[in-house]
Amino acid sequence: MTKLHNKQTAEPLPLVLAIETSCDETAVAIARGTQQILASEVASQIKLHQPYGGVVPEVASRNHNLTLPALIRTALKSANLNITQIDAVAATAGPGLASSLLIGNTTGKALALALQRPFYSINHLEGHLLSPFIGSEDGPRTCVALIVSGGHTMLVHLRGIGDYQLLGRTRDDAAGEAFDKVGKMLGLPYPGGPEIDRLAADGNCQAFDFPRSMIGSGDFAFSFSGLKTSVRYLLPKLSAPLETQLPDICASFQKAVTDVLVKKTLKAAAHCGENLICVSGGVSCNRGLRAAFQQACSNENYELQLAEGALCTDNAAMIAYTAAAKLAIGVPPSVLDEDIDPNLSL
Repeated sequence: MTKLHNKQTAEPLPLVLAIETSCDETAVAIARGTQQILASEVASQIKLHQPYGGVVPEVASRNHNLTLPALIRTALKSANLNITQIDAVAATAGPGLASSLLIGNTTGKALALALQRPFYSINHLEGHLLSPFIGSEDGPRTCVALIVSGGHTMLVHLRGIGDYQLLGRTRDDAAGEAFDKVGKMLGLPYPGGPEIDRLAADGNCQAFDFPRSMIGSGDFAFSFSGLKTSVRYLLPKLSAPLETQLPDICASFQKAVTDVLVKKTLKAAAHCGENLICVSGGVSCNRGLRAAFQQACSNENYELQLAEGALCTDNAAMIAYTAAAKLAIGVPPSVLDEDIDPNLSL
């Protein structure tokens, strides 16, 4: 287990303002180097998209445009800073919705240009990858990391800042996508993931025997579409009203997902010879998943580092932290004519 940068420095730590608008959350944060998050503001659009049962790109981008200027002012006020004190600007470049990414990335570039400060285009997935280390005195360390969210499920060997080996990813639905789609099948409010987690707390996770897809595949890939389909086939066969069986269905479905995620992650850690396991992304808020990882890592003597709850879902603190980490090791800034990439890989 290796520390990836030296936190000791004689130079004043740079103030980094970051913007995140990859999907439907408008977020602004300010970091003092990698040592302190001075402000982290998130404006949620969940209520705007609930009537549609999912994110509508045009609605998301329009509201990013309306919300972002005031959110930047709020973050600066919260950090007790003037915009001229900012040393660098960062914004998410991808992956995500093109129309949403353009709002934050273009605003970040405009601020950097106006202030004559360096600009960093940041990979959203890299932000999630490093988010468990925010607030850690040791900073980023080598580890095996699981990024699990609505759009992504992947295992990564983190060997250094910018040195990432993709071990495996989902071949179809991401885990969070499966949660939300199953939630919709069950008639739960959008987003379905948190609702399933809430109901699962009162259910029997052994009530229904859902498949653990690819759990013994011998690689680090995932598949959740078959699990989602098995829930769909179950519903017409229920012998009692759905409402009475919701907790058991949710608990059984959640256990099927977490069993695969935990087993494959621990297997990847053993394969890479890493003792530290990190978990991040929106689905890592799930209480069942967090408890399963804590138990498994305790049993197998792995060190576990989970992103804090507020840093699991989309936020700009992880973007600021990633930019500050790059600054700390001398990574040159991005060029201002670099475009966004909705399909940006890690």
